Amino acid sequence: MELKIADETKLKEIVKEAVKDALEDEIMKMRLLFAPYVSDEEQKEIERSYGKPSKKTAKTLILEE
Repeated sequence: MELKIADETKLKEIVKEAVKDALEDEIMKMRLLFAPYVSDEEQKEIERSYGKPSKKTAKTLILEE
């Protein structure tokens, strides 16, 4: 069974997008593994000293194993 060029191109785009999504997820997990742990107490101290981060730049991620 041969794929037409349009079907082949669409399949390549689907696979490319799936691989991109999977790599983004794995890279984010690696970043979380290498990020230092911040306890709740330490986070409160940071927020007292510097204020809370703006919603535009802050992102909270939790690594679940």
